[in-house]
Amino acid sequence: MRSPCLILACLFALTACDAAPEGQPVLRTEIGSGIAEQPEPAVAAAENTGESSACRDAVFEDIALIHCVADPAEHSVEMVLGAKGDGGIRPYRSFAALEKALGDTESVAFAVNGGMFDEEGQPIGYYVEDSDRLVELNRAQGGGNFHLLPNGVFYGSNGKWNVRTADDFYSNVADRPEFGTQSGPMLVIGGELHPEITQDGPSRYVRNAVGVDSEGRAHFVMSRAPLSFGKLARYYRDELKVQNALYLDGSVSALWDPAAGRMDGLAPLGPLIVVRKRARAAP
Repeated sequence: MRSPCLILACLFALTACDAAPEGQPVLRTEIGSGIAEQPEPAVAAAENTGESSACRDAVFEDIALIHCVADPAEHSVEMVLGAKGDGGIRPYRSFAALEKALGDTESVAFAVNGGMFDEEGQPIGYYVEDSDRLVELNRAQGGGNFHLLPNGVFYGSNGKWNVRTADDFYSNVADRPEFGTQSGPMLVIGGELHPEITQDGPSRYVRNAVGVDSEGRAHFVMSRAPLSFGKLARYYRDELKVQNALYLDGSVSALWDPAAGRMDGLAPLGPLIVVRKRARAAP
């Protein structure tokens, strides 16, 4: 007969073996494919700057959210992928690496993950950084959330930001923007939910998205708990009154908010949207 200690040791070892490797990417699921619960992203230690954060807590129905606002009068927006070299760009994959690369981070208001990417962290759709287009608009059909058409593009130049469906962007945007990132699916299109999104479907993850309101402010929303596509879309439509909102990602959704001392670090990231504080004119 086995001793209780031996049995406990075996159970402990089995539990340890079943745990997922730290930092392992989470496979994206399609809308309505099933229920998938995910805890709030792990928060790494970060220094609180003591300044006012651009992010606030919010609640929609039964879900706690984080709502960050980028105001063109106070902020600029840029895309950041990684370190540039002879072989191209090597993605940073984390906010910690981004912080180290930036050096001076006093101008950073907040940053979020910014669109779909492959196993190497490279964007799989339209991507523009510093007016340099690294990836062309992706209008292909396929599986997964990105290809649940229509998907869309978040882009901007000179403090004017917008969200459009990929087809709308292709047909109506002639000049290359200063920044741009393609993701999908669209959550809200012309004030209506994406046609394939139900009010509150069964697929649930910690998710984040972006939408631009009638005053030109970009609203970045991330859930603190798993929620459906429909609930996130309805928050944009019903509470924020945003005409077009774009899903940025789930499973790996992350936020860096220096003012609040928050730096998420759950899984490797791809493209990053960095919101910076504009320099104030001297009195």
